[in-house]
Amino acid sequence: MKKQSKIFVAGHNGLVGSAIVRCLEKKGHKNLILKNHSQLDLIKQNDVDTFFKEERPEYVFLAAAKVGGIYANDKYPADFIYNNLMIESNVIKAAHDNKVKKLLFLGSSCIYPKFSNQPIKESELLSGKLEPTNEAYAIAKIAGLEMCKFFKKQYGDNFISCMPTNLYGENDNFNLNTSHVMPALIRKVYEAKLNNHKQVEVWGTGTPLREFLHVDDMADACIFIMNNYNEEEHVNLGTGEEISIKDLALLIKDVLGYNGEIVFDTNMKDGTPRKVCDVSRLHKLGWKHNIELREGVKMTCEWYKENIVRLNECCKDK
Repeated sequence: MKKQSKIFVAGHNGLVGSAIVRCLEKKGHKNLILKNHSQLDLIKQNDVDTFFKEERPEYVFLAAAKVGGIYANDKYPADFIYNNLMIESNVIKAAHDNKVKKLLFLGSSCIYPKFSNQPIKESELLSGKLEPTNEAYAIAKIAGLEMCKFFKKQYGDNFISCMPTNLYGENDNFNLNTSHVMPALIRKVYEAKLNNHKQVEVWGTGTPLREFLHVDDMADACIFIMNNYNEEEHVNLGTGEEISIKDLALLIKDVLGYNGEIVFDTNMKDGTPRKVCDVSRLHKLGWKHNIELREGVKMTCEWYKENIVRLNECCKDK
């Protein structure tokens, strides 16, 4: 991408999209097309087609998605599969029809089977059954990856995909009903400290192992592979390092200076027991993460504390 290239970031208000925008601007890209939901509903095919015909973006980062944690995925599977299938289908087809130079689709680590070989190589895709709690979202994301592959195969479109591991950082979702584990733990521990609660309850046993990538590193990796990768198979984005949910909770407790107890509700679902990605392909391409977990958690906690009033108002609206 050149500095003057016309770039559309779909989903620019979300955790992923906003980080990509920040990183693009930092690298000198100013010709960005940014549309919020009220300006462009990606679920509506006619609206998407009209947008692409009028704007003619050269490059597309497809970061728009309906996302959520175990609770939301398990409770609203129809919404997750429908919304995500429509978004990716409309954008990928419109990008093809309007001769976009290159498109990058962002998947999710839940695309891999529940009991994948660890660390998870890209080749594990479609090799076994998915984790039931986020199956609907995973199927939709798999469809997006496969669409990019098939449009490349049939038409020669330069549509590529990446698979970020668990992300966290600025602009994350801290709503306890729909958030992922990292922001949920940060909010729970912060509020417990603020209100002098003696304990914080964490869902599950605390034993599942997870990998976390700071969203600013993810954005840098996305721009890197947009400029340096053109192959059919998707690329894992991550650190290759893992931590148990229990140790993550204790880390957040330490960073926030909370003196209470962490307890586990073992009646709640754990999800996939272990999920760490093989990032050797990404490393061979020449990219490695810069933000270590403790530093990233500290950055995210500080951002949350600075934005807590605004975030609480957003949660009320939901």
